[in-house]
Amino acid sequence: MEKELIIFGTGKIADVIYYYAKEECGYKVAAFTVDEKHKIHSTYNGLPVIPFHEIEKTYPPSKYNMFIAVGYHNMNRLRETKCSEASTKGYALISIVSPLTHLPKNVIVGINCFIMPPSIIHPCVTIGNNVFIWSGSIIGHHSAIKDNCWFTSGCNVSGNVTIGNNCFFAINSTLGHSIEVGDDVFIVANTLVTKKVESGKVIIKESDKPIKLDSKQFLRFSNFSSL
Repeated sequence: MEKELIIFGTGKIADVIYYYAKEECGYKVAAFTVDEKHKIHSTYNGLPVIPFHEIEKTYPPSKYNMFIAVGYHNMNRLRETKCSEASTKGYALISIVSPLTHLPKNVIVGINCFIMPPSIIHPCVTIGNNVFIWSGSIIGHHSAIKDNCWFTSGCNVSGNVTIGNNCFFAINSTLGHSIEVGDDVFIVANTLVTKKVESGKVIIKESDKPIKLDSKQFLRFSNFSSL
């Protein structure tokens, strides 16, 4: 019999994970757990909340799996640390991959990964441990993503791209074909990257400046409303 699931976290990320785990992936969620200093309520989504330091007493790893559902704090290192602590306690960490992503059979996915539909993952892709890929993202063929990365909605990774550990890609960021991204790289929203990025870099595209025309003038001169 498949083990029931414990979710670490009681925030917005945990809410999303809880929905996909239960409604689309068919897991039975038994409880939530957090560090005791963050335990505000005794229940969450109608399920018990147990302090993490004693979770194995009532929900032993022999009978339960776990998923670490926290955000990208400190370039995903908080989530990485909690994955390590859960594994040390003996819990198997599962991945939550919506069946609606229609993941190709030869895609490799590590532990504690989350892939939300309608993401598109091409064949021959390798995804490491603790990687979160949000809705509308595309991961191109023969790309390799290492551990502890976060792709917000609408990210585009072209084919044959290599991405290091603990990277963050903001909404609508795009990586060109066959480039290499190092560790601890932060790519800001709407940024196009076409060259190798060294570890520790932040890539920023300046926000577009407003044009001189107001919106009514723009619509009149551009004939946009007639399209």
